[in-house]
Formats: sequence, C-alpha cells, structure tokens
Amino acid sequence: MRLLVSVRGPVEARAAVAGGADVIDAKDPARGALGPVRLDQLAAIRRVVGAARPVSAALGDARDEAMVAAAAAAASPLAFVKLGFHGVTSETRAQRLARAARRGATAATALVLVAYADWRRADSLAPARLVAVAAETGAAGLLLDTAWKDAPLFALESPDAVAAWVAAVRAAGLFAALAGSLSGRDFATARAVGAALVGVRGAACIGNRRGRVSQDRVAALRRLVRAAPAPSVGAFA
Repeated sequence: MRLLVSVRGPVEARAAVAGGADVIDAKDPARGALGPVRLDQLAAIRRVVGAARPVSAALGDARDEAMVAAAAAAASPLAFVKLGFHGVTSETRAQRLARAARRGATAATALVLVAYADWRRADSLAPARLVAVAAETGAAGLLLDTAWKDAPLFALESPDAVAAWVAAVRAAGLFAALAGSLSGRDFATARAVGAALVGVRGAACIGNRRGRVSQDRVAALRRLVRAAPAPSVGAFA
C-alpha cells in the first residue's frame, strides 16, 4: 500500500517529498474535496517534485464535457488525474464526462474516478455503480473518498462494505484507493480491505486540512503505512 499526500503548493510538496510520501497530489482544500489548484501552482509543484515522486492532481467534480477535457489537457502530463461526480446521478452522463477527461489527458496520464461514501448527500452515483463506469471508460482506478469532511470514511461505510467495493474494483481490473479524513489508525484497516493506495490531507497537516503539510507528520504516516498489519476484522480478515 502506498501513501498519497495532497498539497496545495510547492512548499507543501517539498515537505511531503522529504517526509517520504509515495505520491504527491495537487489539491486545494479551500475549494472542496477535489478542489483543483491553479495551473501556476501545479507547475510549481511539478518543478519541486521533479522525478522524485509521481504527481497527481484533482480536476474537481465534473459538470461539462468540454471543461473536463480542457482541465485534463491543461493538467497533463501527470501520473494520474482524479475526477469526481458530485451532482451526477446518471451512469450515462458519468460515462460521457469520464470519456471527455480521458480524451483530454495525455496517453501517459491515467484517469482515476472518485466515488463518494456520502454519495446520497453529494447527489452522486453510488460507489458500486461507478465501478462499471470506470471499467467502460478507460479509467485506471477508483478512489473512495468523502465529499464532506465532517465524518471519516470508516464511520460512513463499514470495513466489510469497503472490502466488498475494493474487491469489485479489483475484479474489474482496476486499482482501488481510499481517502476521506483518514488517520494513521485507519491504515491497517485500509490495507486489510485491499487498498493499493491511501490518501491523506488533514492527517499530514499541522492544524486541520487547511493547515500546512508537515514533513514530520508525513514521515510518521509513512511509517504507519509500512508497518500497518492486516487485522482480523469481520468478513475481510
């Protein structure tokens, strides 16, 4: 399992790299769960990280096909871009938006679709429905996140339910990632359910998720990711 740390600029990117994050993710927490950073900030993050780590970026929640394609093109090339579907409840509509992002991104940039555990509140597709959308539109993986940050992922979905979702994602030939106000104590569960990657923002910051990323906190999280055992919990033991 790998550790992704979301950063909003080059100073935080430098701290995340020094702390040992496996993936540096460009995201502006002031703009929501998938808030994109400005393009100049993304360019600065990429310069700081260089070839030291893969860089990903949030594109935001999809609304318009042309805008999604343009955003993916402007962000590329990256390891991957993340696309959410807040307000999208039609699989057909989600497929069109995902295909637009896939067209806009360079061939070297993978597409990751974002499902929300609080999907009813977000007026979005249920995570299980988004698996088929990802498989049909050339996505490389899915991320299960939370649209709101007032409850962590495993408070909204049981480990057994998340494990079943991860299994469905992997059966579709995709990788599964988990995020959503996760802390170090969640990493053992994330590994046990089969997540390939775990993403954090608030846990890596001094203060809340709008604070600043700390090298020491990233280093501590990295140690927990590496050390996390697979606990015996329920059906996914």
